[in-house]
This record gives sequence, C-alpha cells and structure tokens, in this order.
Amino acid sequence: MATIGAALNAFSSFMWGTPLVVLLVGGGIFFVLHSRGLPYRYFRHGFQIITGRYDNDSGDQGDISHFKALATALSGTLGLGNITGVAVAITVGGPGAVFWMWITAIIGIATKFYTASLAVMFRGRDDAGHLQGGPMYVIREGLGRRWMPLAWLFCIAALFGTLPIFQINQLVQIIRDVVAVPAGLTLADDHLAFDLLLGLIFSALVFAVIVGRIQRIANVTSRVVPFMVVFYFVLTAILLVQNASEIPGALSLIVSDAFSGQSVAGGAIGTVILIGVQRGAFSNEAGIGTESLAHGAARTNEPIREGLVAMIGPFVDTLIVCTCTALAILVTGAWQSDAVGVTMTSNAFETAFPGFGGLLLVVMVFFLSISTVLTFSYYGGKCAGFLFGTRYERWYIGFYTVLIIVGAAASLRAVIGLIDGMYATMAIPTMVSSLLLAPKVRVAAKDYFARLKASGG
Repeated sequence: MATIGAALNAFSSFMWGTPLVVLLVGGGIFFVLHSRGLPYRYFRHGFQIITGRYDNDSGDQGDISHFKALATALSGTLGLGNITGVAVAITVGGPGAVFWMWITAIIGIATKFYTASLAVMFRGRDDAGHLQGGPMYVIREGLGRRWMPLAWLFCIAALFGTLPIFQINQLVQIIRDVVAVPAGLTLADDHLAFDLLLGLIFSALVFAVIVGRIQRIANVTSRVVPFMVVFYFVLTAILLVQNASEIPGALSLIVSDAFSGQSVAGGAIGTVILIGVQRGAFSNEAGIGTESLAHGAARTNEPIREGLVAMIGPFVDTLIVCTCTALAILVTGAWQSDAVGVTMTSNAFETAFPGFGGLLLVVMVFFLSISTVLTFSYYGGKCAGFLFGTRYERWYIGFYTVLIIVGAAASLRAVIGLIDGMYATMAIPTMVSSLLLAPKVRVAAKDYFARLKASGG
C-alpha cells in the first residue's frame, strides 16, 4: 500500500510540475495578449450582468442564471484551498508565494474569460437531448470528432479529481479535533464510530440537494457563497483591524519575499514562484476546466457575456478570500510557528477571537467543504453522463454519496495523490482546446463589445 501511495504522490508531483505551470501561466499570458486586455476593461459590465439586468429567461437557452452559474463555479473553487492551501503556500514557499498567487489570479481572469465563453459558444446535446456545456463539449463541437480522446481524458480525470473524499475527510477531522475531542464526544485515538456518524449525516445532507440536479445545487450555492464570502471577510476585517499596524509590513514582506526567494523552507526564487502558481491554480482553478462545467449551464445566448461573469471568479476567490487568509496568518505571526495547514490558520484566528476563533473557522470550513462537495457532484455527474450515457448519472449519485461516508473515515495517503494528479490532468485538454479555439472568442468579443458600445451599455 505504501508503494502505491508513493507512486500516486509521485504522479501528482509530476503533473503539477513545471510543464503544467508553463501551460497554465503561459496560456494565460497568451489570452491576455490575444484579447489585447479588452475583457479587463469591461469588469464593471460583468458585475452588471450578475445583477440580472441582462437575463432573458424566455428566449435564452440554458438551465440557470448568470449569478447562479457564478455561485456554482465559486462554490467549487472556494474550498479548503483558501484556508489550508494558503497556509501550505506560505509554509513551503514563504510569504512571497502569495504574490505569485495574485499574479496567477490576474492572468487567470483572462483564462476564465476564454474558457467560459467557449463553454457557451460550443455547447452540445447529451444523449437525452439536453443542452450541456463543458470542456468535453467544447472539444467535440468546436474541434471535431478526431479530438475526442482529449474529451475522454478530461472526463476520466474529472471523475477522479472531483471525488468528495478529501473535502469530507478534512471537514470531519477539523470538527473532531476542534469540537468533538475537547468536548469529550469522542477520543483522539479511537474515533471511527464518530467519523462514520458524521459521514452518514453529511451524505444524507448532500444527497438531499444533488438529487435536484443543477437547479437545486445552484439554488443552494447562490445563497451559501455570498454568505461565506461576507462572513469570512468580516472575520478577517476584525482580525486585521486589531493588527492594523502590522498590515504594511505584511504586504511589504509578500512583495520583497516574492523576489528574494527566501522562503520558510529556504528555497530559491524559482521554487517560490512555482509554489505560488501551483497554489493559485488550486485556488481559482482557472484553466482546469471545472469553471466551464458550471458556466456552460448559464441561461444565455451570448457566450462573451458568460465569459465576463466568469472573470469575477479569480477576483473573489484568490484576490479577496486567499488574501484575507494570507494577511491573517502574516499579521498575527502564525506563519512563524511550527503549525501547518489549517492549524496555522486556526491559530491566527484564535489571536483575534480567543477561545472560539477555531470554532468560527470550523463554521467557515463546513460551508466551504459542503458547497464544494455539492458542486463536485454535478461536475462528476456530467462527466459520467458524457462517457457512459445520462441514464447512468443516477448511479453515479449513489456512488458519490457512499464515497462521502467512506471519505469521513478513510486514510487519505494513497488517495490524495490520485485526486491531485487527476485534477492537474484536466488542465491539459481544457487549455489545449481553449488555445486552439481562441480566435473564435476574439471575433465574438469584438462583435459583442461593438454592439454593447452602440447600445450605450
């Protein structure tokens, strides 16, 4: 088993290595230059779109509104990566890694504009005749049947990459360590029954939502996501006000360390950049393809409009939420302790809210994890339907809910490498197809913005 775990971890490390970073960052830079920065000038228009100002429920195709599509996409990206991932980035790459997470997000804005626009532009019908969007349909409809191996690769990778095991396992662990063990509800070294009980509860909760398909998932996430962002922003704001004098120093440290290459682990500047880009990609998922699965369901006949909505994702996910986490860790000095991962972030919040800071973080992690699991079930179901037929989607839902119970009590050493490696694999077909079809997006964008300008929008 140890050999399998080592092999899977090696697979993950290889997939998240320099070639993938070059593909994601290099592709993102290409999209920025190819678009001549045009989408960035219409950021305000993207926010106008999610207000419902341009919704046309009767005439446009799709399943959910622009806002619900964005909320669904964000619920998939706003996860433990925003809490644990930032702490890992600082631990391994130093404070400077946060700077490169910012750069990845800024470039990722252009990437999401292209991938989400294509997700609507090249939607296709599944075997039940329902209109669907996502990288596999972009490849099939936009590039043709000879490119189908790329579509299959994406779907196979997504089936593994969106498994709920990691999110549920970490959620159960946090609840157990912060709440249950101190309260005497379970033992630190004998907690299988407690883990399974939580797994059953979470499985039933998730099942009650995902049986309603994308409409019900979107209804839930459109309420949960705004709450998560506001709740976390308020908590962090209180913490930062308490440590206001440390903020300029923290920001200066992030920038200076980004170019000095002095990390906690003593790595070189190349390592700092690599870690920052990796964590940024984990955080906002620009170019991974999951964003296309959500935005492809938007109710619109204007691909560029959904591309503008998708651009908001990296801004909220990385530039706001991840920055909140990073500053909380830095200004409190939590990053200089021996703690790692979520414990480091928990320690930071304990300084602002002594005695219950960890509990507040548990609340945040609960909503982050459950919303991500809900969205991942939709992603996996769509990929299963594409590979095997829509009649098998209901079997996938059953399989998915069972895995939630398994994930609550399972050991993750042999699983994390597989999930992470497959997650990275999704980026290959997504970025290749988006780069090949980029001219289609630029033509559509010029037409859309010309019409928008003519209408006075």
